[in-house]
This record gives sequence, C-alpha cells and structure tokens, in this order.
Amino acid sequence: MEYISLLMFLAVCLVLLLGYPVAYSLAGTALIFAGVGAFFGVFDTSYLQAVPSRLFGIVSNQTLIAVPLFVFMGVMLEKSRVAEDLLLAMEQVLGRLKSGLAVSVVLVGMLLAASTGIVGATVVTMGLLSLPTMLKKGYSPSFACGAICATGTLGQIIPPSIALVLLGDVLSSAFQQAQLNMGIFSPRSVSVGDLFVGALVPGFLLVAMYLLYVLVFASRQIDPSLEQSDQAPISVGALFAALFPPLLLIFMVLGSILGGFATPTEAAGVGAAGALVLALINKQLNLQKLKDVMMSTTQVTSMVFLILIGASIFSLVFRGFGGEELIQELFTHLPGGVFSAVLVVMVVIFLLGFILDFIEITFVVVPLVAPVLLAMGVDPIWLGIMIAVNLQTSFLTPPFGFALFYLRGVAPPEVKTSHIYRGVAPFILIQLLLLACLAIWPNLVTWLPSLL
Repeated sequence: MEYISLLMFLAVCLVLLLGYPVAYSLAGTALIFAGVGAFFGVFDTSYLQAVPSRLFGIVSNQTLIAVPLFVFMGVMLEKSRVAEDLLLAMEQVLGRLKSGLAVSVVLVGMLLAASTGIVGATVVTMGLLSLPTMLKKGYSPSFACGAICATGTLGQIIPPSIALVLLGDVLSSAFQQAQLNMGIFSPRSVSVGDLFVGALVPGFLLVAMYLLYVLVFASRQIDPSLEQSDQAPISVGALFAALFPPLLLIFMVLGSILGGFATPTEAAGVGAAGALVLALINKQLNLQKLKDVMMSTTQVTSMVFLILIGASIFSLVFRGFGGEELIQELFTHLPGGVFSAVLVVMVVIFLLGFILDFIEITFVVVPLVAPVLLAMGVDPIWLGIMIAVNLQTSFLTPPFGFALFYLRGVAPPEVKTSHIYRGVAPFILIQLLLLACLAIWPNLVTWLPSLL
C-alpha cells in the first residue's frame, strides 16, 4: 500500500507540469487518491479528521505572520527607488575600477537581498536598472546576465529571506516530530531566528566568492571598443543618503533578531514600518502606490497560505498511505547511511527545483523527508541552510531556472536566451562549491548559532 504514496507524489508532479494551480493540485490529487483508497479499503479516512486542526494551526501560526510583513517590506522598497539610488551611488563610487560596475551589481544585489528577500523582485529590478548600463559599458551579454541572475538569487539565502522563514517553520515541526518518534518527550526546538543566524556566514561567503570571480574575470568580459568611463564623481552626502537608509533598515531588522530583542515576526513588523518611512523620505509614497503594495502583498500571502493548506492535506494522505514509513525504510537501507540519505534528498530537491517553486518544495518535500533525516542525527539548522542553497542553485540552472525567466522577461531584445544560459554557468559552479564546503565543514553553518 505504501507504494501508492509514491504514485500520488508522481501524479502531483504530472498535474503541476500540466500547468494547474499548485494549491489545488496538491489538495485535489490527495483527496482523489484518498477517495479511491477509501473505496477499495486501503486508506483510513480518520486521517482526514486532522484537516480542521491543521488548517486552524496554519492560520494561527505566529511565525507565519512574518511572511506578509516581509513581503510588504520588500515590495515597498522595490517601489520606492531604493535599489535605483543604491546602484547609482555604488556605480559612481566604483566606476573608476576596471570591473567597478560588476562589483557594484554584486554589492547592490547583496543589499537588496538583505532588505527585500524576494528573488523575483531583485532580479527584475537589477535587470531593468543595471543590464542596459552593463551592455553600454562594454560587458559581454552573457557575463552581465550571469552576474545579475546570480546576485538576484542571494535573496534566497541572505536573511531576512522568506524562504528561510518558511523553512524554519517547517523544520521546527519536523524536528519536534523526529524527537518524539525517538522517544524524547521534552524536545528541543529550532526557530526561524536560528536559520537566519546560520545563514549569515554561508551567505556572505557566497558573496565573497562572487566578488572574487567578478574581480578576476570581469575585465576580460569588457569590449574595449564599447567601454565608456565618463563617470561623474559622487559627493559624500549623496553616497551617505543612498547607503545609510537601507543599511539602517537591515541593521534594525537583523540586529534586533541577532541581539535577542525581537522575534523574526516582530522584526518583520519593524522592517515593514521602516520601508514605509523610507518610501515617505524618498517622496515615493502615495495612496495609489500604497494600494498597489498592499494588493501585491495580499496576493503573495494568499498564494503562500493556500499552498500550505494544500500541502497539509497532501502530507496527511501521504502518511495515511504509509509514505513516511516507506521513506524511512528507504533511507535506513541506503548504503552509506546518513551521507547517502542527505545526498539523495539534495539531488531530488535540486531536480524538483526545475519545475517547482521553493514554496511548493518547502511545504511538500521537506515535511516528508526532514523528520527521517533529523531522526538520523542531521543538524536541523545545517539541513535548512543546505536546502536553501540547493534551491538557490536550482533557481539558476537552465532550462527551467526561475531567475532566468525573470531576467528574460525584462532583458533587451539583443540579449539572447543562450547568453543568459552561458552566463549563469560559472555562478552555478560557485554555488555547488559552496554546497560542498558546507557539507565538508558543517561548522560554517552551526558555529554562529551555537555561539549566540
């Protein structure tokens, strides 16, 4: 009977590939399988009695309140010209360097990731602002596209990342479940704040690797016949005005979490209020813009919660068919033990990242595999960061990487899809190198959380 659970998982992937909405695909496929299973007497319908309590738990979850607040913060910053001012200031500061514009793209992408946490918004914003300028400065289209896509996906790993908020909530439940399965009835907990802290060192290490690559290879990608250096100097006051507000907001959000003064949800409230203030200071706040931001926030939040509801129904039916026992048996009998189990999960998540968004993978795949891996002794913070970096890599990988689609939608006509594919290849290798480093040296993730 447990093999029906795998058939159900494959059926969901097929339905999603056909283009049906994710939330309805998850819940609908699960309920169809449950109905057929109940008819043939191979599914216990008492599992579905837990659906109301699951739904109530989702809508009353304090951690998930951070999602609409961080989304509001990111969308408001996107529409208040913070990114445009940042990029202009960094370009003027570093413009005299041979690879100054490329370096400024990486640095601004890092700051946007730490202030918005939304991959799509960062890629689109950087594509609109910096891609035409990079092409005008003589950068090859492939290098420019690769740098923009790669830095845009930093929002997946650098706090405050929405992906880390969702992963933290899922891993917290999975960790408690794993400990209860092992007979530990006073379980330890893992929080979103733990994942934020654990992501700092890997996130900034990835930025450093990007900068090293850019500094070494950017000058070789510039066509001297197109290169222009008519860069006007920037005043200290203008530089301060562009850098100080977003840096202050980042410090307030992350500093309050790291210092223990606020939970991620409370810090998200601070970030949302701070984004409103920045928009007001930049004279970009009006009733229509506020309405647009709130509409975007409502749409994204509704999507997240609908997918979570569908995934909860799916996981209940999956367990009802014995899928969890099947996964546990599969992992425990793999040659190589924990290493092989983690490797299989990482490969599966990487491949699923071609066709599913990080939200679906977080709510569907992680709850199925995480309890088994955590019961095998895997550190929950390390597992969360590995999954986040893995999903970030799949965002870049052709032909289905989401960041590639975002940039393709705003790139000039002379930029071909092949340019984007070639450009992201070195950055994919850099991210895979980071994954290998985190696997070999787990302390890169666990050191700072244990210290704090």
